[in-house]
Amino acid sequence: MKIGTDGVLLGAWTSLDRQPESILDIGAGTGIIALQLAQRSSAETIDAIELDDASYEQCVANFEASPWADRLFCYHAGFDEFVDEMDDKYDLIVSNPPFYAEEVASGNEARDKARQNSSLPFDELVQGVSQFLTDNGTFSVIIPFKEEDNVNGLAEGVGLFPNRITRVKGNPETDFKRSLMEFSFHNSKPYIDSLVIEESRHQYTKEYIDLTKAFYLKM
Repeated sequence: MKIGTDGVLLGAWTSLDRQPESILDIGAGTGIIALQLAQRSSAETIDAIELDDASYEQCVANFEASPWADRLFCYHAGFDEFVDEMDDKYDLIVSNPPFYAEEVASGNEARDKARQNSSLPFDELVQGVSQFLTDNGTFSVIIPFKEEDNVNGLAEGVGLFPNRITRVKGNPETDFKRSLMEFSFHNSKPYIDSLVIEESRHQYTKEYIDLTKAFYLKM
């Protein structure tokens, strides 16, 4: 699968201020977010979970080819299996989950599955995160803007509260498309801001360039 803007955004935006020693990437795809966090942090353990066979194989290959191979590991499993079998705790959990509740059909079964949240419902995601997150840990996720209130409600139901939200739009004229959200077990008034990706077609904003330039060969 191609590298998507959502994954790059989440990997760059996620805060490492608390210097996590252990990180979990749920639904890792080809491993881009875990690799970004390995590049940005000194975390000793960076685990990833990926169910799709082809994505898992590519993720493992990408991990092994990276300078941080000794810190990266990918489990070939669904999140429900992982929840049932593991009892580890993580200081930071990240996820770029499948978004689209409606049926989508691109002709590529793996891509369609990755985009349908039937393969990882938001309620299942936040419930599992609440089990694996350390008391002072953080959970970062990127979701459709229209799902923000829904995910907030689901998170609050398991004791997680939004601490930081960045709402993302493609260009100044469009509506918000995504929400980057950071949760923890600490209930505080969230810091909310916004990000515009492009001024015009392929003319990226200074804010987007500053956030992501460490991860692009050409920016």
